[in-house]
Amino acid sequence: MKTGIFYGSTTGNTENAANLICEQISGSHAAPIGEMQRANLESCDLLFLGASTWGLGELQDDWVDALSMLSGSNLKGKMVALFGLGDQASYPGTFVDGIRDLHDAAVEAGATVVGLCSAAGYDFQDSTALIGDKFLGLPLDEENQSDLTDERIQTWVEQVIKEAA
Repeated sequence: MKTGIFYGSTTGNTENAANLICEQISGSHAAPIGEMQRANLESCDLLFLGASTWGLGELQDDWVDALSMLSGSNLKGKMVALFGLGDQASYPGTFVDGIRDLHDAAVEAGATVVGLCSAAGYDFQDSTALIGDKFLGLPLDEENQSDLTDERIQTWVEQVIKEAA
């Protein structure tokens, strides 16, 4: 299964998360979404897409143009797992909203989203990435819960691989 990990990163936190994911998946590669083309996305069977959320729910800058590329891709038969970084203490009302933007674009492209995560263990008020009691991907908070990142990524990647099998 060809696996690609694509991310947008301003401070390096999302890039670091992408690299941690990459380390767990043999043969995968991680790359900034700003350097990718539609063919890069379409050539993968399993895509991990990551973005941070800024300010009051704004998607990270690298995804501004790439979001339309994602939604216009042909991802029918492909699986997509989403991860997002946010700050649940400073922005509790828009925590990891960027995951929702990626989700909607991937679904529009025909992908099946895998890797939903429980909201247990997070302390926030609201998120557009939350459906019921599950996030549409893996939320990470390097500002307040960085000590949980490695374990969360490991557990989540194992879950995604099982769902994608």
